[in-house]
Amino acid sequence: MSKIVTLGEIMLRLSTPGNTRFVQSDSFDVVYGGGEANVAVSCANYGHEAYFVTKLPKHEIGQSAVNALRKYGVNTNYISRGGDRVGIYYLETGASMRPSKVIYDRANSAIAEADASDFDFDAIMEGADWFHWSGITPAISDKAAELTLLACQAAKRHNVTVSVDLNFRKKLWTKEKAQSIMRPLMEYVDVCIGNEEDAELCLGFKPDADVNSGHTDAEGYKDIFKQMRETFGFKTVVTTLRESFSASHNGWKALIYDGNEFYTSKRYDIEPIIDRVGGGDSFSGGIIHGLLTKPNQAEALEFAVAASALKHTIPGDFNLVSIEEVEALAGGDASGRVQR
Repeated sequence: MSKIVTLGEIMLRLSTPGNTRFVQSDSFDVVYGGGEANVAVSCANYGHEAYFVTKLPKHEIGQSAVNALRKYGVNTNYISRGGDRVGIYYLETGASMRPSKVIYDRANSAIAEADASDFDFDAIMEGADWFHWSGITPAISDKAAELTLLACQAAKRHNVTVSVDLNFRKKLWTKEKAQSIMRPLMEYVDVCIGNEEDAELCLGFKPDADVNSGHTDAEGYKDIFKQMRETFGFKTVVTTLRESFSASHNGWKALIYDGNEFYTSKRYDIEPIIDRVGGGDSFSGGIIHGLLTKPNQAEALEFAVAASALKHTIPGDFNLVSIEEVEALAGGDASGRVQR
């Protein structure tokens, strides 16, 4: 299998039990998660040599975050230790017409304050096949944006395939700041993953699609994918299409374009959703595995969409599924019958 490197922040997630609201909860469920950490766990589950790069404090909460990654087979050798705090986010899981809500408490986290001297990116990228990052990482701080650039440059020096999940977060930065940082970083990217909103806010592109009402115009995406490839030199452009009928019921499919073939995946009707946090990250992990191992982009995309559909049924940030489980669903077995 392949050596896959991801860079970002892993946070302490404090979520209200069940579907309770923040104001009525007397306790929180504790897990760890964060965009690129979630991708690393997915890749490790598929048998890859997955490395997560970040900085975490030396204290016990930092160690707990490291342990959460190790538990699922992620290599933590490149995690720098130091700094003052682990970022936190609070999650209130919605239901029906009440949306889920996230509150961040991540300012001045160890990775936000990290310096370039904390990492040897040439050593990290040595022998790597794939490097993945998301728009969340450069949004954390200017220092984290610099780390992202240095990692991308090292990846290119070592002929590593680079993917980005655009992942715009309005609570972390403005669209103007995002575009000023993200657009120059695109020159290092081979595979661009992002939905229509991310593409518009991060890169200034807008496809012809009305997703809020549940309608999507695939041809509108083909045009923007062509523009994105021409503008930024991407080899492959991928997007997920989420139809949000309620917090508990989504439609889910994806599109991919490599300059030759434009392919639309099958659509999944996900109801009820158990936990949609990490759904996009599970898709990224699936598309990385698919593009590294499948004979064509269609099969790669079907694997990624099935993997992500399954994530919506699993509490926590991590997608804890095997290749066999994903391929069973991608192959048409959505019955949910007991396997015995």
